[in-house]
Amino acid sequence: MKVAVVGTGEMGLAMAGHMLDKGQTVSAFDISAERLALARDRGIAAAASLKELAKAAEVFILVVATDEQVVEVSEQLSQHAADDATIVVAATISVETVRDLGPRLANRGKRLIDAPVVYGASGARAGTLLSLCGGAAEDIERVRSALMCYSRDVVHVGPLGAGQVAKTCNNLLHWVHCVANFETLLIAKRYGLDAQRMREVLLQCPGANGTLQRWDNTRFTWQEKDMDLTLELAQKAGLMLPLAGQVDQLIKTLTAADVKALLYGPEAEYLGRVVKPLSSEEGGLA
Repeated sequence: MKVAVVGTGEMGLAMAGHMLDKGQTVSAFDISAERLALARDRGIAAAASLKELAKAAEVFILVVATDEQVVEVSEQLSQHAADDATIVVAATISVETVRDLGPRLANRGKRLIDAPVVYGASGARAGTLLSLCGGAAEDIERVRSALMCYSRDVVHVGPLGAGQVAKTCNNLLHWVHCVANFETLLIAKRYGLDAQRMREVLLQCPGANGTLQRWDNTRFTWQEKDMDLTLELAQKAGLMLPLAGQVDQLIKTLTAADVKALLYGPEAEYLGRVVKPLSSEEGGLA
């Protein structure tokens, strides 16, 4: 299959590399000459423009950052790609953008599916992402072999836009768990217990979650965007999600450095307060 990747950042480059290694014919484009050079060094054909890229493939996987970039890239590809080409939105964007884009591309004879991925950069490097797909079943089956090159599975969630809803559900749970994990381990640290050791213990308990298991790899890069999309879906659907609202505010105060300090440092900081282990006189266990 002839596949093109738009966006050769950390995620896109790794995904393109897995497809190349598994026998797909892969080309790529990125507005960054440096990132495109890395793709070329990896053995991936580098296109000088989207117009050139459009003529090199039948499937186009978009690994870009914003709704605006998805729309712009899709519009340009749809003008120059062959009829029946499939555009795959692997980026996390709004449901509304995907659903609006579908009919426009269909009028130009192009197919569209949304297939955002979970398991992040580590999953991209290992080729163990999970692709959450929305769109027509036949369109998803058409590109399954390409997506499986970098995915542990390709799951058809529902119609166009369903992949984005599924990704938002996962993201909400992830950030809820991040806040809950932090507050939980803060209790352990305050009472003089080693937070990393407590994390290892909790992973054997019923309250364990996947975020806690992979917490060393949580970069706190996209939490603001993820929670904005969550609350946007809730508002448009008339849902009251008070916990999501609180998580939206709390998660913006946390960073990867805060987690590192909590797990491995002598003290941690949360909501502007420094938290140190209690002495035995103060009620600590040490």
